[in-house]
Amino acid sequence: MAEQHEKAPLLADCAIAFVQSKQLSSQLISILSDVAREHGAEVLEPDRQGKIRWKKATHIISNTIDFEEYTESLAAMVPVVKSDWIRVSIHRRKLAQLRPYSPDPRMIFSSVTVTCADIPTLDKEAICGGVLALGGMESKDLNKLTTHICALTLEHPKCQEALEKKLKAKIVLPHWFDDCFRLGKRIDEGPYLLPDPEVLRTASEEPVKIPSSQQLEGASSAVPSGPYEPQGGEKLVVFSQKKVLLGDDLPINDSTRKTIGEKIARGGGEVVGTVEECNTFVGHYRDGEQYVRASQMGKDVGNLAWLYYLIVYNEWTSPLRRLLHYPVPREPLPGFKDLKITLSNYGGEARIYLENLVTAAGATYTRTMKAENTHLITARLHSEKCEAAKDWNIEIVNHLWIEESYVACQALALNDDKYKAWPRRTNLGEVIGKTFLDETVLRNLYYPGGEEHMDAAAKKKKRVAAAAQKNALTMNLDKDFGTMQDSFMADSSPAPAAPATAKKGRKPKAAAAAAPTAANLVTPAKGRHLRTGKENDTPPVLSSGSRSAKAAALSKLQDIAPDLALYEKEKRRPLKDGVWGGKRAMDQIDKERSTRSSSPAGHADADDDEEEEETGEKSRPSKRPRLSLPNVTMRICATGYKRWVGNKNLEDSDRKKLRNLGVTLVQDTQPCDYLAAPKVVRTMKFLKCLAKGAEIINTSFLDACLETNKRPPVEDHFLVDEENEKKFNINLGTSVGRARANKGKLLWNVPIYCTADIKNGVENFKAIAEANGAIFKIYRARSGTTIKPTTAEEDGGADPDPVYLLSGTTPGEKALWPKFEEMAVNGHCEPRVVNGDWLLDVAMRQELTFDKKYLWKGQEEAGGGGA
Repeated sequence: MAEQHEKAPLLADCAIAFVQSKQLSSQLISILSDVAREHGAEVLEPDRQGKIRWKKATHIISNTIDFEEYTESLAAMVPVVKSDWIRVSIHRRKLAQLRPYSPDPRMIFSSVTVTCADIPTLDKEAICGGVLALGGMESKDLNKLTTHICALTLEHPKCQEALEKKLKAKIVLPHWFDDCFRLGKRIDEGPYLLPDPEVLRTASEEPVKIPSSQQLEGASSAVPSGPYEPQGGEKLVVFSQKKVLLGDDLPINDSTRKTIGEKIARGGGEVVGTVEECNTFVGHYRDGEQYVRASQMGKDVGNLAWLYYLIVYNEWTSPLRRLLHYPVPREPLPGFKDLKITLSNYGGEARIYLENLVTAAGATYTRTMKAENTHLITARLHSEKCEAAKDWNIEIVNHLWIEESYVACQALALNDDKYKAWPRRTNLGEVIGKTFLDETVLRNLYYPGGEEHMDAAAKKKKRVAAAAQKNALTMNLDKDFGTMQDSFMADSSPAPAAPATAKKGRKPKAAAAAAPTAANLVTPAKGRHLRTGKENDTPPVLSSGSRSAKAAALSKLQDIAPDLALYEKEKRRPLKDGVWGGKRAMDQIDKERSTRSSSPAGHADADDDEEEEETGEKSRPSKRPRLSLPNVTMRICATGYKRWVGNKNLEDSDRKKLRNLGVTLVQDTQPCDYLAAPKVVRTMKFLKCLAKGAEIINTSFLDACLETNKRPPVEDHFLVDEENEKKFNINLGTSVGRARANKGKLLWNVPIYCTADIKNGVENFKAIAEANGAIFKIYRARSGTTIKPTTAEEDGGADPDPVYLLSGTTPGEKALWPKFEEMAVNGHCEPRVVNGDWLLDVAMRQELTFDKKYLWKGQEEAGGGGA
């Protein structure tokens, strides 16, 4: 028994779920999955909805906390660790600790392994204890995994060994740890590095370079100027399966609202009209019925800046991660109304961010400082403003005070040491924008209660968020760090929440809307007509009497347009038919009286028939209201459906029947919810729709709709094709689940080249590759070098990435292979010349794997894949 226990695989008791992101690609997930299986782990595939199976997982591997199930996993105390955890566990031949590999940015010493050299015992215990509490590890001895050596000089043997062996460990003064602890943020180690630390040799008043604030890009203003395009022309996938409600209080006009709606639709999402339908709400203020109901029901609630951020970076993030990604308070926060605040030593995005944060909190921001200023927020304690503030007794603080006050929704006291901490050679702009909002504080202040109007899913989500908050604190996270709210949305429709009641002392909404703000004092574009009655859609502007008169005249002209059209038609009537009126008019009146007892529909039909009979023309549409078509709730892309082959009239008729049932048929270039096919096939349309995460159903569903004129349960018509699943070595349900988890990013940034003469055509392979996010290029004899020459050292010593060439075996294609391989090797890449079946199989399985059977070299038989 003992021998069997010793031979048990390292990860035998682990059930691992992977979360794909830009930090953890599908290619790396495939490699890590194979490694984990080799060591006995169970790799949990996503469920059919593309959600990770966190309930069955012992470990969730993710390099970010920005995924929808994070809060639920935190509530259930399922550990979330970075992908390095697997590598280190296998390297050490034992399971590594979890805390050092947490992706939570609040664990500021995550990935830090420290060992102390010539440090007094008490200081050593304090430093190591703090590092352990904030995600790091202590190593008694120096080894290859050590990242930091805490020392006062280089004379200690650990320092000498690190220098001799050229280890990557950084030798830092203990002052670095002390400053990080005081701020609660991790600052750059550069000024603290031995042998010549800048903090000891340079005076504190000497200038310090203002750092860039890349973490604030897209998050420095609550009202950005957009909409933007995804970075690098990427395919927009972030709105897949999202139903978005654009709030009435957004400071955008109808044109911008339409543009945003089109982008959401192109990204696989849908713009809806009610809170109950949506799972994502975008609003500007923290009040109003829409905001309160969406928040109480546990929807994702963000503002316009957050929405634009999703579009640009094309990856989901919580609106609570960045302070100005959440709706702003309409009234000043308590304690901020009479404050006048100015800034010093901040630049670029950081300065814009703080200006907007001060304004959002309700204080007055001033560019210049005067004696009436109450606060100076500075990144360093050395500037002309700082000297003047000391003379005028103006409070001097760093940006942590305004950020944490905004989180607490009130002005905090200034007696906390971290608000007056300025490391000697550090500009605090490097740690700006790393404070999270606290969902618990927001709930208590802006949308308390509501339980009586919540459905079961919303109540469950509230309990999960509370449990996650409790567990986060149990795991030694600072209470001030708060916690994130997850974005899990139950399938059931929540019950409507009660209307929000006005808070005491708050101005009426109408009065607040009329108040001039920076958002609505804008100059309208020249020549743009502003519609009346759309105050929430278009920022209010002052209009002249002339413009109002023109609008009124245009409205009246539209009212009489039908009569003008009828008059013009009568003018064109042939003379033999006579002019309308006289006997013809009286005959018409008699007919109307005789049919007055009939239904309105019949009356209208009779009028239409009489008109067509007398004029020989189709009558103009009746003014009576017509029954509207039901909302589209199913978008289906059909492939291999033979019912309409050669019968265009039948197709048109059937499409109308389906539309009356809320079903619309779309092309493979449009967002779709379902793919209807008679069997599993490797056609371009099938694989493109599969990449979108569409549910695969049998075409029998369409037949049932048309034959019964009713929509049967879609679950009864899921496609089952065991023969072809076995043929293609797939499980269709697993492929659909993976596709929904991949969100069109299976081949994200994977370079795929293709010969121009490949069998079945370049366009088919291009469509399939790009549907899965690949970088697709045609490779010709004169293509030149499209991979930048790179050495292994320039690539950081990383293993070469694979690059693929889809090719056939014609002489012309074979002649391209040596040149392609040379280009790949010079670019520190691994060349793989494969047949088309590799791409088709990868797209069908929705898993980026590779087998040598796809390589042309070494194969005895040649045959290209088909699309």
